[in-house]
Amino acid sequence: MFEVNIPVQERGTSQVLFNHTPASVSHSFDDANLTATTGLVPIMSLAQMAGLPDLAEDRLTVTTTGADKGANPAPKLATLVAGMAAGADSIDDMNILRHGGMQHLFDRVYAPSTLGSFLRSFAFGHVRQLDAISSRFLTNLNEHTPLLPASEDTG
Repeated sequence: MFEVNIPVQERGTSQVLFNHTPASVSHSFDDANLTATTGLVPIMSLAQMAGLPDLAEDRLTVTTTGADKGANPAPKLATLVAGMAAGADSIDDMNILRHGGMQHLFDRVYAPSTLGSFLRSFAFGHVRQLDAISSRFLTNLNEHTPLLPASEDTG
């Protein structure tokens, strides 16, 4: 502790105590801990609450052929949504989810090549399934966030 005397014009001196002993703090700023896309945490939590994984599991039927391209459609779809929310606009850009501290935020993130194989196995019927998932997901989002006014409030 240091004692500092500050002169005051009208009355003597004033004493101020400074404590310059820093608290024990540990920071680690290396690539393994940095995450540039921490905004994905609330986005994907909201997607989970609105039932995106359940909708994908119930409505998306991608047949597994050979290397199980259609296996686990729900987490693969969630990975694609997270990647797009993080700014990925191509299959290779999905690699953004595998950098830095992202493994601390999500249980599983698929490789871009796996996601590409998954998407290439889609046919027209799968697009219709994704459309059904999307419309139900939007309805579920409205239950968790006030996106649209309630129907009874509008005249």
